[in-house]
Parts: sequence; structure tokens; C-alpha cells
Amino acid sequence: MKDMDEKNFKKKLTPEQYHVLREKGTEMPFTGKYLHNKKTGVYTCAACGHELFDSSSKFDSHCGWPSFDRPISKSAVKEQKDISHFIIRDEVACPNCGSHLGHVFEDGPTDTGIRYCINSLSLDFKKEKQK
Repeated sequence: MKDMDEKNFKKKLTPEQYHVLREKGTEMPFTGKYLHNKKTGVYTCAACGHELFDSSSKFDSHCGWPSFDRPISKSAVKEQKDISHFIIRDEVACPNCGSHLGHVFEDGPTDTGIRYCINSLSLDFKKEKQK
């Protein structure tokens, strides 16, 4: 997936998804389709399908975007410094395709103290199959 070019991303993604994932945009708060999702399953990168977060790590942070306290594994997301908009933050990106997902903050209410603030437009959701 790392070899997917921008032309292919533009074909695969909606214009809104492309803006968030490939141009590091942000969706409007409280508008994302996964903000209030309570289903059990796995959140994946909308650009490449890479598994990012398990639904058990999701919590309501009241910030307007889906929030998670930990990725599905240590290597499931990539963190890098973001100095845009005249502030220093830690950006969260997909390690598989490099797409922008959101940001991570050290103000989470769970035992990790971490809040991954992720754009719904950067996510897909795989519902857990019933056993």
C-alpha cells in the first residue's frame, strides 16, 4: 500500500476523506459518523484498511471526534511532530500508507492518560462477527 500514488487515493476516497487523510485536514467536530458508534469491532484506515483501534479502547471525550486510549498494537499507528497552525502537537498517521488520522494528547481520562483524537473520515469500521 505504501506504493499507492495520489491518483489512486483520489479515486478510492471521497473528496472529504482525501482532504483529511492526504492533505492533513480536519473534519468539523461533532459531525463524524463514528463519533457515537458503540458497536464492537475494529477501526481501520479508510485509505488502506490497516487495523488501527479496537472498539474496546474507544471512549467519549466530548471533544467532537472519536477518541481512543490506545491503538490496537504498538505498531498500529505512527506518531510524529506537527508544528502547523502555530502550535506543537503529535500527529497520528497510518504506518502503512502514511495517511493523516488525527492527533494524540496526554489528557485522556483512562489509565493510559492518552487520548487519540481521530477524524471519522479517516476511519472505516469492521463490525465483530457474531459467534
